[in-house]
Amino acid sequence: MSQTQRPIKIMNLIARLNVGGPAVAVTHLTEQLGAPDYESLLVCGTIEPGEGDMSYYAIERGITPIIIPELGRSLSPIRDIRTLWKVYQLIRQEKPDVIHTHAAKAGFVGRVAAWLAGVPVIVHTFHGHVFRGYFSPTKTQFFIVLERLTARMSDTVITLSDGLRRELAEEYHITRKGRITVLPLGLDLKYLTEMPRKTGDFRKAYNIPFDAPLVGIVGRITPIKNHPLFLQAALKIREQLPNARFAIVGDGETRAETEALVDQLGLREAVIFTGWQKDMGKVYSDLDVLVISSVNEGTPVTVIEALAAGCPVVATAVGGLPDLLDHGKLGKLVEQDATALCSGIVDTLNSPPDGHEAQTLMVDRYGIERLVKDLDGLYRGILAKKHRSKTPP
Repeated sequence: MSQTQRPIKIMNLIARLNVGGPAVAVTHLTEQLGAPDYESLLVCGTIEPGEGDMSYYAIERGITPIIIPELGRSLSPIRDIRTLWKVYQLIRQEKPDVIHTHAAKAGFVGRVAAWLAGVPVIVHTFHGHVFRGYFSPTKTQFFIVLERLTARMSDTVITLSDGLRRELAEEYHITRKGRITVLPLGLDLKYLTEMPRKTGDFRKAYNIPFDAPLVGIVGRITPIKNHPLFLQAALKIREQLPNARFAIVGDGETRAETEALVDQLGLREAVIFTGWQKDMGKVYSDLDVLVISSVNEGTPVTVIEALAAGCPVVATAVGGLPDLLDHGKLGKLVEQDATALCSGIVDTLNSPPDGHEAQTLMVDRYGIERLVKDLDGLYRGILAKKHRSKTPP
């Protein structure tokens, strides 16, 4: 950047910094796209009761989020009009060159406000979608209409995988393929690649025998994650491996029902609930298998992190998971069925894969350096195109 050029000002908007991949990704983007070439702001709402709060993750990296409480997850027509007005006022005050929104609610409010304020570049990232497994058919169709509307206000829509790009363009007709850019996540994975396998720290903290097969699920305890399927598979696994243990890492709205199901299935001595964990490296180090049993997923950070740490993965073949796992080459993909999930986990426990290739690929594909370079080119390309279109011939 020449001395006469000012930094490009970016405003990242996300509904809330709850525990999960989008919060991690947005924090890293805000941190990495900094001085001297950029000035980045992070705007978010407040978390819901029972959700894990990841605001500490941003603060540890020197980022102080701008909080608009109403930007949080819950939908409310009257409150959302107020939210739109507050975001619009903030944009007018900060005058960003780029608005980059993340996930559904912030994507709608942020893009409408940015369009009204005349922001030069408007970009939105789908970290997944809410068109399957979240809401009633009527409400789902309403959200699809909103996404089609705001896609027209966007210079480009970003997806994390080719599969999600195909879904949005061909199945839900959000926008045409040519207006969707595929940019995989970018994460700080170095500490995971350097973490040795089987340190024993996580097992010791929860009194799990070192020689017990340990299978874990990480994330919000919520219907979309389908913890009942995980527990039904656990029951079947115990029939073959009686000393197997199961870790449910996270918390959420259906924890009480999930704990009740553990008791109903007679799995209390085999299942531990750990709540949210800050040091996920120790968790992945001691797990023999990470499981994703979800009804729908985008590109789950937990899978990328686990593979980067050398931990095998077994997942339901939904959403962006087939693309992420190279259609079964980097981890087992199974149907949403307890027998199939059990079989995939037991096979992996009995014959652990060599995780070196998956570990290398995760760093190459999902390292933060690659994403920063890609976004730098995307932002500058759109800004240059806008500038040329305004310059008289």
